[in-house]
Amino acid sequence: MSTALRKENRGSEIGDAARPTTHDREHNRPEDSFINREFSLLEFHRRVLEEAFDETNPLLERLKFLSIFASNIDEFFMIRVSGLKEEVELNVPHLSADGLTPAEQLAEIRKLLLPMIDQQVSCLLEDILPGLKAAGVHLASYDSLTHRQKRDLDSYFREEVFPVLTPLAVDSTHPFPYISPLSLNLGLVIQAPDTPSPADPPKFKNEPRFVRIKVPSVLPRLIRVGNAEAEFVLLDDLIRANLQLLFPGMDTGECHLFRVTRDADIEIREEEAEDLLRVIQQELRMRRFGSPVRLEVSSDMPEVLVHYLTQSLGLFPEDVYRLSGPLAIQDLMSLYEMDRPDLKEEPFKPAIPRRLLARRSMFDVIKEGDLLVHHPYDSYDCVTDFINEAVDDPNVLAIKMCLYRTGADSPIPPALIRASEKGKQVTTLIELKARFDEEHNIEWARKLDQAGVHVVYGILGLKTHGKLTLVVRREEGSLKRYMHIASGNYNPTTSCTYTDVGLFTANDEIGADATELFNYLTGCSRQTDYRQLLVAPVNLREKMNGLIDREIANQRAGRPARIVAKLNRLADREMIGKLYEASRAGVPIELVVRGVCMLRPGVAGLSETITVRSLVGRFLEHSRVFYFANGGNEELYIGSADLMTRNLKHRIEVVTPVHDPALKSYLKEGVLATYFRDNVKARALQSDGSYVRLPRGDRPEEFNSQSFFMVQAASQTI
Repeated sequence: MSTALRKENRGSEIGDAARPTTHDREHNRPEDSFINREFSLLEFHRRVLEEAFDETNPLLERLKFLSIFASNIDEFFMIRVSGLKEEVELNVPHLSADGLTPAEQLAEIRKLLLPMIDQQVSCLLEDILPGLKAAGVHLASYDSLTHRQKRDLDSYFREEVFPVLTPLAVDSTHPFPYISPLSLNLGLVIQAPDTPSPADPPKFKNEPRFVRIKVPSVLPRLIRVGNAEAEFVLLDDLIRANLQLLFPGMDTGECHLFRVTRDADIEIREEEAEDLLRVIQQELRMRRFGSPVRLEVSSDMPEVLVHYLTQSLGLFPEDVYRLSGPLAIQDLMSLYEMDRPDLKEEPFKPAIPRRLLARRSMFDVIKEGDLLVHHPYDSYDCVTDFINEAVDDPNVLAIKMCLYRTGADSPIPPALIRASEKGKQVTTLIELKARFDEEHNIEWARKLDQAGVHVVYGILGLKTHGKLTLVVRREEGSLKRYMHIASGNYNPTTSCTYTDVGLFTANDEIGADATELFNYLTGCSRQTDYRQLLVAPVNLREKMNGLIDREIANQRAGRPARIVAKLNRLADREMIGKLYEASRAGVPIELVVRGVCMLRPGVAGLSETITVRSLVGRFLEHSRVFYFANGGNEELYIGSADLMTRNLKHRIEVVTPVHDPALKSYLKEGVLATYFRDNVKARALQSDGSYVRLPRGDRPEEFNSQSFFMVQAASQTI
């Protein structure tokens, strides 16, 4: 992707989330109509952090939310902050949707983040770790251990840790070392005593030297203390306690932790790439050498050492974040692997959809009528069973599939390899540019290609984000098409923790659309419209605008009009403007937006009829569902697209209508309505960009939508 295109993407969806403002603004300027994107994303991360403080969550689940928050902030700096810093360096004259320069956004980001990071550390040190200790799980300091425990750990250090360490000193012949991204490091200053040593080189200068020790990621961060089942020390604490073994005969100063975050936003110049696979591999190798964007240091690090690191890394004081607790909190998630069910959520076993309980052929079930699945409440086995049955069925001639995030251990690519070996026509679109999954996808692309699968990398300049499988089967002398269209990736692992919806259908028109869509993706088709499917960037924006315009017309004509949508992000200004237009016409609009939302709800004369809520809970809300009242002839859609510029303009997205009346009723009353009953995990977006808990009102009892779905999963009313 060219720098110019990258800036276009950022400019159209980035500067848009929640900067606190007064409620009585006049909304006659474009920037008054939108929430800043970066600040809105931070508000989502704040809601994740809130789950770590929620005492109704088990202790290890609370630790998990702290870990997710820490990882989210890492990615925020790697992608969002790095982009803003690049705009500042290049003097890009671009304002966010709410009228802020990149430099102003960076300053506000720091202002918002500092208290959140303090809360993260205090939650860990003052709440979760003491709670775990009371439950028998203890993260101890090395100094607090008995003499025998120290002796055993020191022996472990000499045998397992010492051989792996490589201290790097800085002097006139050794430049400041490269600091790999997100690695944990110890920094200290050493100096030789005044007494000369035979080990000194001929021109040895006895002066203080900075030394960096990388904490090896090949070893566990948490080291078990002796034979204790649940007592640990940090690896970095153990290294600090054994410094004299690393620097015999030297005077060592205090040792301090630091960590560097680097730009990880890969730029792919596809128009110049003859071999996209090779180019992405080269860019992945360069990702680890991205420019530094953040320096995290332990709170006790002397200012002189902080200044030295800042200068050496080419950073500024505002890029430094001091933490009074452990760095890289996500490393503590190894505690989650302990066999302590009393400290975790009760295990949840997904249900088998009722229509599949008889274990009939998936093709027979789909031929009888469309099948809707709601993960993780419905088992993902129905998706893998559909693919495996297509692989093994001698009547299946072709399988075509879009793969965005597959995962390292996904059973789906091996199934496609088996299909190719059986002589079936197999085509896969693998998105090599799926951020942070590039290496997995490259590896699967190679294996699939070597097995004879037709591997396609999509269309120049576009990411293939749609979730679509097409199976062509010979039945009674003619060909029948079966489709699976979904909101979630073909990844059975994440299907256990993400909420998603999927539709199995044999609808002839959707089948014809799917065939033409794959021709568009693999060939040189100039398809400009589809019978049923909404496809970005071809017709999705146009169709969505038309659906909203129809609700406006119905409202003005006195017919039933209403819009309800559940999605992950809402950041396209044109779509937000269209929703504002519908609100000014009086159309009731209810939105569930998990993360970024640039729309300001409840503003007089702009968005009075719009409400927005967000849910953060045990499962990551990932499903996309769209409802339109349509004058009483209700229409519902599901698919892969969020309402962001990148989804509508720069990605291949697939959204399908749901026609079956029972399935439409389930989506409307069983899914969307349930989310709007939630008064436990839901938060309501305010016009200033903040989120508040929902009042109980006339429903004093607690209602957790995800818990409700889990309870209902066994009954299977679809």
